[in-house]
Amino acid sequence: MQMTPDRPLSSFDRKLASFPFYYGWVVVAIVFVTMGVGVNVRTSFSLLYPSILDEFGWDRGTTAAVFTIGFIGGGLFSPLIGRFMDVSSPRYLLSLSALAVSCGLILSTYSTEPWHLYLSLGVMMIGMGVVMTYVGHAMFLPNWFQRKRGLAVGLAFSGVGFGSIVLMPLLQETILEQGWRQACWGMAVLLLVVVLPLNFFLQRKHPAEIGLMPDGDPRPTLSEQGEEASPLQDYTIVDRNWAATDWSLSRAMRTGAFWWLCLTCCTGLYVWYAVQVHQTRYLVEIGISPIEASFALGLVGFAGVVGQVFLGHLSDALGREWIWTIASGGFALCYFFLLLMEYQASPFFLYGMVLTQGVLGYALASVFGSMPADLFQGRSYGTILGVVSLIALMGGGAGPWVTGLLYDLTGNYRAGFGVALVMCGISILGVWVTAPRKKRLVAGQARKRAAAAAAVSP
Repeated sequence: MQMTPDRPLSSFDRKLASFPFYYGWVVVAIVFVTMGVGVNVRTSFSLLYPSILDEFGWDRGTTAAVFTIGFIGGGLFSPLIGRFMDVSSPRYLLSLSALAVSCGLILSTYSTEPWHLYLSLGVMMIGMGVVMTYVGHAMFLPNWFQRKRGLAVGLAFSGVGFGSIVLMPLLQETILEQGWRQACWGMAVLLLVVVLPLNFFLQRKHPAEIGLMPDGDPRPTLSEQGEEASPLQDYTIVDRNWAATDWSLSRAMRTGAFWWLCLTCCTGLYVWYAVQVHQTRYLVEIGISPIEASFALGLVGFAGVVGQVFLGHLSDALGREWIWTIASGGFALCYFFLLLMEYQASPFFLYGMVLTQGVLGYALASVFGSMPADLFQGRSYGTILGVVSLIALMGGGAGPWVTGLLYDLTGNYRAGFGVALVMCGISILGVWVTAPRKKRLVAGQARKRAAAAAAVSP
């Protein structure tokens, strides 16, 4: 990834660099906490959704459109966020995002018309909250790691799971006992007290900002400046012309890999958010209690910790394509279990849905945060990822809306879940055609390549 220019370090930055361990792991911890709160606040709409339906009596398509509008807004913001991330620090964007989401949550409590929620929960909470999600953090977190990129991203993004097992049942209990408006106030306070100051004071974009190198490696001496960083790094490069390219947005958009990456991520987020928004209401309708349904939703995120960390780490060894395939297959199994539950709402199917969605499906996040960086490293990476995220979030926003619309037309979720199954297949196809392994190898593949070369050398 592109390093920022050397500059005199402030005394505070020198203290950060002098940690007894690599500061990149502190960045991982900050992302862990931010996503544990921020992502779960955004997805809490799936818990607010039933109460809003019951209070206002709007149809499901109209109400679910809050999520869709938010995702469209987040997508439209993403290129601007990426451009800003290329030239500035993420700590300012993350702080502004936390402030905007808090304001949106507070304003939503005064809503009386659908457009009030479209603006407050849609544009401000879900749309402007995109900075605190996988999208915003993927624009700078990969800078801190090269060899352990999948592991670091998986660990950081697993904060969503830990946050969900705590926040989701607590939010559901607050909604049932005090109402959805009080739950919104509680989430706003949490963002202002925890997320905003943590990021404003401690977050950084690149190890070079505090005088460090990725992975905590020692800085090269003057005699090493013109040499290859390491033999292993040389073996990661498959397409040297690709790796030598100074990728701009226009150059990236002229490649097939860019558009296949967009399709892969778009369909991946479609299946992710279609189930996330509608599963709580669906489970309640087939006879699962609201508390058990919210617990299941929280357990999905908690189970996702295993998938994001283990499978994220495994992607550093096997490659991003295999892990994306496993994760998309997990979502396909999740939808299959949900369809079966319409006929038999057994605990076996319920927790089969939870485990396949969480342990397998949520691993999409660690690959989403790593694969674009493997392909399009350079000064304009944030801008490129912003446009990829714009298209991906269109899929994430369309998923809940199309699923709700098909429910309104058919009276059940069969057609909506069926469409999602097709999207799982398209996403698997897309990642293999994108083929990041044909441009750069992950660390595990590079080690095998180096070992094979050593074995045949005289």
